[in-house]
Amino acid sequence: MSVTAAAGFEAAGVAAGLKSTGALDVALVVNRGPLQNAAAVFTSNRSQANPIIWSRQVIADGTVSAIVLNSGGANCFTGSQGFQTTHSTAEGVAAALGVSASDVLVCSTGLIGDLLPLDRILAGVAAAVPALGDNGEDAARAIMTTDSKPKLSIKRGDGYTVGGMAKGAGMLAPGLATMLVVITTDVVLPSQALDTALRAATRVSFDRLDSDGCMSTNDQVSLLASGASGVAPELDAFTAVLRDVCLDLAEQLQGDAEGASHDIRIAVVNALTEDDAVEVGRSVARNNLFKAAIFGNDPNWGRVLAAIGTTDATFDPYDVDVSMNGVRVCHAGAPDRPRDEVDLSPRHVDLLIDLKSGEAAATILTNDLTHDYVHENSAYAS
Repeated sequence: MSVTAAAGFEAAGVAAGLKSTGALDVALVVNRGPLQNAAAVFTSNRSQANPIIWSRQVIADGTVSAIVLNSGGANCFTGSQGFQTTHSTAEGVAAALGVSASDVLVCSTGLIGDLLPLDRILAGVAAAVPALGDNGEDAARAIMTTDSKPKLSIKRGDGYTVGGMAKGAGMLAPGLATMLVVITTDVVLPSQALDTALRAATRVSFDRLDSDGCMSTNDQVSLLASGASGVAPELDAFTAVLRDVCLDLAEQLQGDAEGASHDIRIAVVNALTEDDAVEVGRSVARNNLFKAAIFGNDPNWGRVLAAIGTTDATFDPYDVDVSMNGVRVCHAGAPDRPRDEVDLSPRHVDLLIDLKSGEAAATILTNDLTHDYVHENSAYAS
């Protein structure tokens, strides 16, 4: 169900021939109301795809009737023709649904630099409209690229529902949003409140997922609210449920990262500020030497200290503790327990970094660096 779990939403996923495999490649999610409030956050990459440019304009008034997504092509760096393809896609959805094109978000994912075949996109839209219904999983499958499985999440609040779908297996790095994510809810909340909640939720979920340090040109997280439940929750309570959905989807994205054999949770504690904790955690998450060591089941904590020493965070590197899977291998910047006590054979790896500088903390999600990751990304366009 995912995006159709909340009352007031329908979805579809169809094959429009954008993928050579014949797999589902066009998704449509429609908000039937009675409200059509929305919020979205986008990649902070200065290189942005045409759908991002379009969707930024659409979301400005906080009203969204539908969102159309395609895999099989990013529609990025495709010139004025590419932007016209995005515009025409929104117009095709609008005409079929009887809504305004300026209320239709557009998302694309796939290879950068290739023009999308507009005729196939529009044919996909035409096929998706009569297929609308309780087809959230089809929609989730239609946005997959190198994903091995769809990512779905549903959480219940007090009389309302939040459901979401996501895609992403590579280029997983933060920039206000990450990958393509669509979240729906039947709460009664204005668009400004949805925006506040979405930014608070993404800040501690998608923003903390840093699988390979590569930021996409097409990242977008969209939140649509139908008001169909008639429930107007307190903003903090709604944000907590929304955060649970975002965290669930972020962890699913981490678990499906291209070629990964370990999922690494980097917890930085006792930092002076939360920003310091994030900076330290991200420095380790983006350190290829550390990630390669984890792939080899090597608890090389020296690479952790070397990575955090490149940051501007406040701490004494000779007073830092490092633990791996519950074994403190470094105490006060010196060896502690023997490395051979650390078992890195499980897929899940917990890395704990104690900076001893304050009371702030943050957790970053990442993966190891494997042969398969290199292979998949060297052959992506072939």
